[in-house]
Amino acid sequence: MTKVNPIQLQKYLKGVDYPATKEELIEQAKRHGADKNVISLLEELPDQEYDAPTDVSEAVGEIE
Repeated sequence: MTKVNPIQLQKYLKGVDYPATKEELIEQAKRHGADKNVISLLEELPDQEYDAPTDVSEAVGEIE
């Protein structure tokens, strides 16, 4: 899997209303035109609520 740039990831998630579920993150990324690498990465995240962008970044860091 291609490594996803955390800054780019946050651009795709801009405007997410936290706390957010994994599904909400995926929907927002799709609305912002995220590519399939980003979407597949978000789909691998644990199925939980994320309280802030830093929570998402930490979860992504554990996957990559």
